[in-house]
Order: sequence, then C-alpha cells, then structure tokens
Amino acid sequence: MAKAIELLMNEHRLIERVLGSLETFAVEAEGGLRAERPVLAGYAGFFREFADACHHGKEEDLLFARMAARGMPLETGPLAVMLHEHRLGRAHVVVLREAGEGQGPLAVALAQRAVEHAAAFVPLLRGHILKEDGILYPMAERLLPSDELEELASRFAAQDARLRVDGSYDRLHALAERLVAAFPPDPGRMAMVTESAPACLRSSAR
Repeated sequence: MAKAIELLMNEHRLIERVLGSLETFAVEAEGGLRAERPVLAGYAGFFREFADACHHGKEEDLLFARMAARGMPLETGPLAVMLHEHRLGRAHVVVLREAGEGQGPLAVALAQRAVEHAAAFVPLLRGHILKEDGILYPMAERLLPSDELEELASRFAAQDARLRVDGSYDRLHALAERLVAAFPPDPGRMAMVTESAPACLRSSAR
C-alpha cells in the first residue's frame, strides 16, 4: 500500500473511533441522557478540525486534485460522490456546533435537533469511509504513478508537522481520547457496520 493511502486510512481509524463514541452519545441521549453543550462542542470541534479541515483537506486539496488532473472528473462519478458526502457531513456538524455554542442550559428543541443530526451523521460518515477505503483509494493507487503518491505522502506529512508545531495535532488527538473515554464505542454496533458492508468494501476496510 502506498504511504499516502496508508496515512489517510490511519486517520480513518481514529475518525471511526470518535464516530463510535458519537453513536453511543446519540443512543444514550435518545434514551434520556441530557445533552450538554461542552460534549456537543467537543464532537463538533473534532469533526470540524480533524475529520474535515485536516483529513478532508488532504483529500480535496491534494488527492482528489491529483486524481482529477489524471482524468477523473470532479462533477460526476466517485469524486463527485465523495465531495457531496463531505458537504452533507459538514451540514450535520454545523448543527452540533450551534448546539455546543453559547452559555446556559441547552434548549430542549435544539438538543433534540443536535442528537438527530448526530444519529444521521454517524452512518453517513461510516459509509463514506468504507467507500473510500474499499473503492476510491484503490482507484487512486491504480491511477496515480508512484512518484506522485510519494509526493502526496510528503505533503501529508508536512501538513501534520505544521499541526504539531502549533499544538493542534496533540490537542485534537487528546480531544478524541476524551470523547471516546466519556462515551465508549459499542464494539457490537461497530462490528455490525463492517459485517453488513459488501464484500469488496469489507476486505479493504481494515
């Protein structure tokens, strides 16, 4: 496996853990747990800064751009689907962020809306990750020559290095661990996701 693809897939594993935590939170909130602003702000912060700005940024600005330059269209086909799902995910995270902002008790209606968006976001991003791991990334390895993949790996590493310098990398990983500790992912629910996926996706999901 190309180093650039390995780096992206490693980020997927962390994102999946926090998705599992968000799923636990949503299930407990639907069961009566009071949704608190700091928790929602934490999830919104992780998915905005790590999953979107850091991870999706690498994909959209670098990997997808290289694939498009090699002839894969951005307006139709796999890249268009991935970009559309990125936009859908951002819309869900916006609601989590809105609910996490401000002071004082969270209004019941906004709390319920945030939980509904959290519950919808989890399967969306899980399915998205399965498609990238099982379909899009193997396509990238076939489409891009080895020297371009090596350059992508270097640029990904440089981006992570900048995040380490300003402390963002460690802060976001620590945030992920706090969320996972507060609302541990359910192993059974997470296993069901992979088991229910088509065989072509299961084989590349881990």
